[in-house]
Amino acid sequence: RRLMKAPLSWLKDFVEIDLPIGELAHLVTMAGMEVEEIKIVGLPMPEKGTVDCKVSGLAWDREKIVVASISEVMPHPNADRLTLCKLFDGEREHIVLTGAPNLFEFKGKGPLPKPLLVAYAKEGAQIYDGHAEGLVLTTLKPAKIRGVDSYSMVCSEKELGISEEHEGIMLLEDGLIPGTPLADVLGDAILEVNLLPSFARCASMAGLAREIAAITNKPFKMAAQQPLTIKNSTDYVEFEITEPVNNPRFMAGLLRDVTIGPSPALIQRRLKAAGMRPINNIVDATNYAMLALGQPLHAFDYDVLVKRAKGKKVKIITRSAKAGETITTLDGVERKLDATTTLVCDTAGALSIAGVMGGAESEVTTSTRNILLESAS
Repeated sequence: RRLMKAPLSWLKDFVEIDLPIGELAHLVTMAGMEVEEIKIVGLPMPEKGTVDCKVSGLAWDREKIVVASISEVMPHPNADRLTLCKLFDGEREHIVLTGAPNLFEFKGKGPLPKPLLVAYAKEGAQIYDGHAEGLVLTTLKPAKIRGVDSYSMVCSEKELGISEEHEGIMLLEDGLIPGTPLADVLGDAILEVNLLPSFARCASMAGLAREIAAITNKPFKMAAQQPLTIKNSTDYVEFEITEPVNNPRFMAGLLRDVTIGPSPALIQRRLKAAGMRPINNIVDATNYAMLALGQPLHAFDYDVLVKRAKGKKVKIITRSAKAGETITTLDGVERKLDATTTLVCDTAGALSIAGVMGGAESEVTTSTRNILLESAS
């Protein structure tokens, strides 16, 4: 059983979808891929009786949940852990109280050189309680908090039903216009599809979109690829494939002088919507490509491989695991292996479980500067 989470916005990168979400889910199910649930994130909820699977989530009121800009973050007069934000919602200015820790760095510095764009819920908006266990709906009402009136709020991802994150407010990308309904910017629906083994071709956004294109008689589209200037060389690594039946092809490239940091907000949102945790730009890029195109990738810290090679050229070997062999994977678990598992190794031992999970020793960290990027079959 393979449950795949497919955001509608991501599928639309590959195929035009103009059907109501309930009708789309029905067609996908009738094609042999059961849609078990539709999770609504901001878009209107399907009308009752139009959907034959479970529906969950939260629709955002177009008038009450909008993009806004914060021009200044001021101290709260009676609480160190609260701030007051000077906020413009497209119509008028408000003073909005928040305890979001990711705004503390801006507190008391006067007008910001560039306003912060945020998701703003007005009085009367229905959102999730960011501090409650699970998803508990609440409606914003006027209150007085530590002597200051509060009737609206800037929102975290949890309060909007985007993810479980509630430690800070969402900061949106540049270029958005205050007053724009948030649903027009971030509104989405996530199809949770039960893929049978016979539909392995659909186990990616492109794969599922290709099937939807066939079902709906729409053209399938792929974004134009930016050509890369690549220097072909075997100076930095050599390969040995011991069992071609298990690993017919192995490719790798060396990326030098990378800078590790967070991924763009769009990438992080899409990974979370698809059920993956953002880690850093390099790891996220490999996961994003895998989810989008169905091709597993893995990034090794190349300098770690060089140390393990002890003065010799780095050599990558693929082989079956030996009975009782172990590897500690990225999640910190030591796993006992058997001969049914294919490994990516070097001359010092196992590096990763092929196509499944990398090993902890050669993982990408904040100090990584050079990466061996693997793409294999």
